[in-house]
Amino acid sequence: MSQTRAYLELHLAVFLWGFTAILGDLIQLSALTLVWWRVLITSISVVFLLRNKLAFKNITRRNIGQYALVGVLTGLHWLTFYGAIKLSNASITLVCMATCAFFTSLIEPLLLRKKWSLTEILVGFLIVPGMVLIVQNVDVKMHLGIVVGLISSLLAAVFSTLNKKWIDNAEPLPITFIEMFSAWLFLSAVLPFFFHAEPNAALLPSAKDLVLLLVLSLLCTTLTWVLALRAMKHLTAFASNLTVNLEPVYGIFLAWLILGEQKELSVGFYGGVALILAVVLCYPFLNKIAKKKQVKASA
Repeated sequence: MSQTRAYLELHLAVFLWGFTAILGDLIQLSALTLVWWRVLITSISVVFLLRNKLAFKNITRRNIGQYALVGVLTGLHWLTFYGAIKLSNASITLVCMATCAFFTSLIEPLLLRKKWSLTEILVGFLIVPGMVLIVQNVDVKMHLGIVVGLISSLLAAVFSTLNKKWIDNAEPLPITFIEMFSAWLFLSAVLPFFFHAEPNAALLPSAKDLVLLLVLSLLCTTLTWVLALRAMKHLTAFASNLTVNLEPVYGIFLAWLILGEQKELSVGFYGGVALILAVVLCYPFLNKIAKKKQVKASA
């Protein structure tokens, strides 16, 4: 695959990821039942992509436990992600997800036993003024959504770091199936307690919601995962990170275009958004410069 095609495929994947928040806002199901359907449909679709039925043969019980843990964390991440959307809106939740780089800079050294990066931590703290500006310029009723969105971002940093740590122990497709199916089992165990607390909540989606769930699961989850995985094999880490950091940009633009959320958000909010996105998009460049200095210093 040429680098040009790899860039196009990764951009398409990131653009489709931008729709996940929009779909979460449009689907009328609760956050829990929405994620329950998403991981179920994704698990089934991955089974059809598994060409080698012996792919699970060399995966140890310990590996299965590790991937199951990541799956549960992924399910909790999506649960809080869509919960934040229901409590605030798609734009606010996407901005919260832009803090994932900051949380990753704190979590990676702990879980991967690597050195702390002063550049990454500094970039992370530069996001804080943007978040303060956003909190000051949204309705107080949306503040809980911001808190839940930040928890979702923290969970994303944890499970992505663990995935990085354990990804080489097995092939990507079997790992994805184990993670998605584990998330489904975990959420299935939670469902009875949820319906006991919310007896009027719906499990079965309407015809419209079913179509949106299929788009969310097949196009925005399974397809994007395949595209991103294939593209990243042909791109540098710098190019991949820079492209993936565009997700909140695409998502907020789509929320503005499709949901009309700019009508309920102030100029101050978008000032905070601009500050955070500027930091996030500059991060790969600053990180690359810092690594070059480290190489020169050690030479």
